[in-house]
Amino acid sequence: MHMIKAAAAATMLTAFAAAPTPAAAQEAGHEGHPMHMMIEGTLLSVSAEGMVESAPDMATISLGVVTDGQTAAAAMAENARRMNGLTQALRRAGVAERDIQTSNLSVNPQYAYVENEQPRMTGYQANNTVSARVRNLTNVGRTIDAAVAAGGNTVNGISFSHADPDAQLDAARRVAAREARERADLYAQAFGMRVHRVISISEGGGYAPPIPMPYMARMAAAEAAPTPVAPGEIRTSVNVSVTYELR
Repeated sequence: MHMIKAAAAATMLTAFAAAPTPAAAQEAGHEGHPMHMMIEGTLLSVSAEGMVESAPDMATISLGVVTDGQTAAAAMAENARRMNGLTQALRRAGVAERDIQTSNLSVNPQYAYVENEQPRMTGYQANNTVSARVRNLTNVGRTIDAAVAAGGNTVNGISFSHADPDAQLDAARRVAAREARERADLYAQAFGMRVHRVISISEGGGYAPPIPMPYMARMAAAEAAPTPVAPGEIRTSVNVSVTYELR
């Protein structure tokens, strides 16, 4: 179920006493209006925001394995062994192959630091992180638990999003367009006029950010009840600017 909100601001009225001459029409064209338009009434510019809130239908989890070893090869070998178990657990939990993507792979020397002494290298640390998209939100907690039980020891966070964000943006666009027209009608009635036509429309850009959720990995085996995860709702907004001619 969508929650719909709207707001409008930055309203501007510009009156034209009579039909402009060709020179005036050309000047208006330089201000952003088509050069062939003859403005006979009053221009009204309205900026409106359309906003919708709806539950996400997809989660992206960042998780992986960190291992240590005396050599880089040893650290990487142990990391690969545990990472294979983690990815297999993700697949068994229902995550498709196309939804698993490596996001970080590194191996770095580790040092011990003692005051007044040179740093001493103690070994190497390998880090392998994947992003896993879970398209069934009821499985998010179980997926995390399965990955941790299979050897994963880092869970960096969860973000929630829409698999089809354009549908949410279109819903917000409809709200913004309706709000802009309602505001134009209000001004027209207040000044004893009516909306004659639309002169120009521009969109300021939509915004549908994913919802991040920090997560601390459990190092123990998964319990009977899966880790609870609350997806909440995502707010999607679009800004539109419309210029109307009133008569």
